[in-house]
Amino acid sequence: MRCFHLFAGVAAFAVLVTGEAQAQSMPGMPGMNTPHVAVPVPKKKATKAPPGANKRRAVARPPARRARAPVAHPAAPAPVDHTGHDMSGMQMSAPSAQTPVVSQSGEHAGHDMSSMPVMAPSSQTNGAAADEMSGMDMSQGSGSAMDHNMADMPGMKDRHSGGTSLSAGEAPAPAPPSDHYADRVYGPAAMVDSRSSLQREHGGTSTSFVSLNIAEYQVRNGKDGYRWDGEAWYGGDVNRLTLKSEGEGEFRGGKAFMETAEIQALYSRAIDPYWNLQAGVRYDFRPDPSRTYATIGIEGVAPYWFETEAAVFLSNKGEVLGRIEGYYDQRITQRLILQPRVEINLSAQDVPETRIGAGITNAEFGLRLRYELKREFAPYIGISYDRRMGRTADFARADGENVSATSFVLGVRTWF
Repeated sequence: MRCFHLFAGVAAFAVLVTGEAQAQSMPGMPGMNTPHVAVPVPKKKATKAPPGANKRRAVARPPARRARAPVAHPAAPAPVDHTGHDMSGMQMSAPSAQTPVVSQSGEHAGHDMSSMPVMAPSSQTNGAAADEMSGMDMSQGSGSAMDHNMADMPGMKDRHSGGTSLSAGEAPAPAPPSDHYADRVYGPAAMVDSRSSLQREHGGTSTSFVSLNIAEYQVRNGKDGYRWDGEAWYGGDVNRLTLKSEGEGEFRGGKAFMETAEIQALYSRAIDPYWNLQAGVRYDFRPDPSRTYATIGIEGVAPYWFETEAAVFLSNKGEVLGRIEGYYDQRITQRLILQPRVEINLSAQDVPETRIGAGITNAEFGLRLRYELKREFAPYIGISYDRRMGRTADFARADGENVSATSFVLGVRTWF
């Protein structure tokens, strides 16, 4: 029983100390007047209470609230001056000043909340008159969310006047830089040499190329023959010197006879990433009599990767000839390639001396299948059909020659 009385006394003392700590922990809250609670401090050791005595000590409350000394607070930020802003539409519904707001239960029982800034109506709210806050209805009597009219708030009327809503200006655009940034560090003279070296190393150098697209033996019915077609060039990506040559012949009595042979020397200039414009001269060794032609043509890659050549020739006798040829490399595998090929020759007039008639003089259609042992060396087999047409065919018949010929070909395609 003595232990129980001692425990009850310690519990009552703890309750009194806790209440005093809560009252002292909120002295800095603005506008909160916490009533002072006098806690008697025992002067001597607590005696044991007789059985049945009251386990709680009475707490004496003062009959009236005493003024509390002002508490120093950190300096508040300067109030915002809303003078001139119409806030008359704002209703600041709040309890009456004569009705103190007092917490009736909980840990804040007995605290006077009436002096807090938001809990009592005031003539100033952060330096702005409550009756000047127009467009904001703070009443929540209907239970719905507050309706804020943001159009009357300062700065809201002009918020669409900037950004992309600005009117178009007429100021000229800044001039692009005319120098390279490295010129400012190393000097223009040093960078000219550096850029020139860079261009040479990335395509500005002069290179050479030699290729034989056709070098073959033709097996025919009765008279075998041969044919070649190739070109070589030297230069850069834009300007080149180009040499072209083609011709054919036949074997008779164990000897090779040349029927046609020509060579062209051309200046080639790139006019497009895929096309070169070419101009120069052409000289025919065969047939007799020989001819010299001024030449202009175009060479390049047509859509879908058709290699295409077209040229017009004007001879020293005033004769006009033309030629169109093209081929396409159809890859079957990485090394096996099928190449269809077409070549058509034309003439603007009859040339009896060279046995050429006006119109399409002859056309050649070929199909060659090659196997690239290396990219630079590829043997092939195929078939070629050549036919003379129009007046040219008439000249061939008059000379006792065949108008058409079909050949099985074996050859090699190479380049270096």
